[in-house]
Amino acid sequence: MNYPGNIEQLILTLPSFFHVHASNTEFREVSVAMARQEAERLFSSSSEIAKEFKPFGKLIFPYHQMGAVDSLNLFDFDELVIFSFYWANRNRYKRVADIGANIGLHSIILEKCGFEVRSYEPDPQHFDILQKNLKLNQCLRTETFNSAVSTKSGEVEFIRVLGNTTGSYIAGSKPSPTGETERFTVKTEPIQPIIDWADLLKVDVEGHEKDILLATSKKDWLTTDAIVETGNERNAESIFSYFNKIEVNLFVQKINWQLVEKLEQMPTSYRDGSLFITCKDEMPWQ
Repeated sequence: MNYPGNIEQLILTLPSFFHVHASNTEFREVSVAMARQEAERLFSSSSEIAKEFKPFGKLIFPYHQMGAVDSLNLFDFDELVIFSFYWANRNRYKRVADIGANIGLHSIILEKCGFEVRSYEPDPQHFDILQKNLKLNQCLRTETFNSAVSTKSGEVEFIRVLGNTTGSYIAGSKPSPTGETERFTVKTEPIQPIIDWADLLKVDVEGHEKDILLATSKKDWLTTDAIVETGNERNAESIFSYFNKIEVNLFVQKINWQLVEKLEQMPTSYRDGSLFITCKDEMPWQ
């Protein structure tokens, strides 16, 4: 196999090689190292200089530290897999909800693919950077919401994890972290109007995905798909049980995007990659 030598080649290659996206493949191992090297070369500066990020065009994405992680981690292999899915499906979907938008990289990439985007981020610090990044990239079709997404509108307690602000979460969604935190109230938007509007969801909500997904019905998934990070074993078990009950399909990166047939195949952390929810008979990579 000829391995991709840069991010553009990787993005364009990934849809054809979806059968080697899991964590135990040589393809992934080689691609992880290349992707990190390329991300450091392109986006390790805080300057607002446009860099070629083909096939998406020019991208302005200044470096930001977010505790123990930084903005370069947003270009890790599993994120590039999702970006390649967006690109491969740029003519299939029209409206995408970026739920858990962080500092906006997915929203920017989605708009560069031609989608209409609604972007939801509860942390006001991340939301401020998200808005700046959207402006830098002249993203005019992305509507932003400084809110969490949950089962209903209202307010919830939010925990900012200072050692890794990408891991901040709605109180109760995952075990309390070790280390310093800040607690404050954030607004919530209900999932139902969002899934009614979107034909694709990207969901990365640090343990709250179970609450959101179990508030949906099979009818919702007749017209909408989702690519989701599953936060823990408890959530994986609940999601597996619920979607089997309502007869909606689950495909997972952990087993190279095959149909999930048993609980052991479900992802239980970000290390297992993403989960794809759909009424389609297969994940649409081609």
